[in-house]
Amino acid sequence: FLSKKRNYRLFLFGFLLADLAAAGALGIQELKEKIPDTVYLRYGEEEGLEESLDIPLVTYPETIDVSERGSYRIPCSLLGMIPLKAVQAEIVEDQWVYVSGTPVGLYMETQGVLIVDTGEITNEKGITEEPAANIVQPGDYILEVNGKGISRKKELISEIEKCGGEKVELLVNRKGEEIPISLEPVFTQEEEYKLGIWVRDNTQGIGTLTYIDQEGKFGALGHGISDTDTGELLDVSGGELYQAQIISIIRGTRGIPGELSGYIEYEEDKKIGTIEKNTDIGIFGELFSGMEPSGKKVKIGYKQEVKKGKAQILIELEGKPEYYDIEITEIYGSRQDSNKSFQIQVTDPALLARTGGIVQGMSGSPILQDGKLIGAVTHVFVQDSSKGYGIFIENMLG
Repeated sequence: FLSKKRNYRLFLFGFLLADLAAAGALGIQELKEKIPDTVYLRYGEEEGLEESLDIPLVTYPETIDVSERGSYRIPCSLLGMIPLKAVQAEIVEDQWVYVSGTPVGLYMETQGVLIVDTGEITNEKGITEEPAANIVQPGDYILEVNGKGISRKKELISEIEKCGGEKVELLVNRKGEEIPISLEPVFTQEEEYKLGIWVRDNTQGIGTLTYIDQEGKFGALGHGISDTDTGELLDVSGGELYQAQIISIIRGTRGIPGELSGYIEYEEDKKIGTIEKNTDIGIFGELFSGMEPSGKKVKIGYKQEVKKGKAQILIELEGKPEYYDIEITEIYGSRQDSNKSFQIQVTDPALLARTGGIVQGMSGSPILQDGKLIGAVTHVFVQDSSKGYGIFIENMLG
C-alpha cells in the first residue's frame, strides 16, 4: 500500500513538473512573439529602441560592439539568463510619402493559365467522363501545352483543338515546382476536344491606393489578391492600374460585410500605372512617368511609434479623400500574420452612418496618427463592421 502511495505521489510530482515546464515553454514563446524582429530607429531618436523593447522580464545589453557602423543586432533574454531573440536595429533617415486614399482599378494577368478546378464532360456517345480528376490540382498554373509556352486561356483552347485526340502534354507550376502532366482529351457532342478543367488567366477588381513614394512607386491594399475559388495568392506576370470611382455603398451589418461598388474604365487613357508584384502584404508597382502623385506628403511612422488611441483613416467615398476618426484598440508588435498588425474601431459618426464602419473595397485606406502614416486598413470583423485590422506601413515598405 505504501509503495503504491509513494508511486502515486511521484506520478503527481512528475505531472506537476511537466505541467510547469509546458507553462514555462508557452510563456517563453509568448515573450518571443512580443519582441519585434526589426526596429527602425531615426537618427538622434534613441528612445525608439527603449519603447520597442519595454517588455516585462525582457532584458538586453547596454553596450554593443563598435567595430562596425550602421545597423546592429541586440540579443534579448529572459532576465539576462535565457536567450530569447536577436532584434535587428536599422538606423534610418526620415521617410516621406504621398498618402492617397483614392480608389483604383486593378487588372492582373496570371503567370500561365490558372487551373481553378476539374469538371465532368459528356463525350460524343453521351457518356460522362472526368479526364483531369486526381491528375491536376486547383492552383496549378499551366505553362506549356505540348512544349509550347502559353499565357492565355484562348491559347490553351487552340492547342487542345490541334491535338486531334492524341494525349496532351502539360507543364504546370505547382507551388513553385514544374511538373509534367499527360491528359487524354475527350471528344464532346459539340465536336470539340476538352480536358475537363476550369481555368482563368486574369483577375480584376477595385481597391484603395495607400501611398506613392518619391520615385513614383506605389503600394495598395495591404494584402494580396487571392483566387476566389482556390484561395491561393495569384501568381501574376504583371498588370495595370486604372482610374476608378465609387458609385454606390452597401452598408455593413452584423454578419454581412458591406461593400464599395466602383466603376472602372479599362481604357488606355484611364491607365495610370503598372502592377509589378502581388504579395501577401499588398499590391506594388509604379505610376507612369509624368504622372503627378496626388495627396499630402507625410512622414512615415514606425511600429514603435504607434500607440493605442485616436487615429484617422483616409478614404474617398464622394469624389475626394476625407479623413475619418478611428481608435486603435490593440497593437501586435511581432505578430506572424503581418497584415493584421493592430486592431482598429471606427468612431466617426459620419462614416458609421454611411458605411457601418469598414467595408470591402476599403483595403489599403491609409491610417494616420499624429500626422504620420502608420499603416493601412486590411480586414473587417464579420460580426462587427465597425472593427477591423490594419497593417504597419513599415511592413508594406519592406
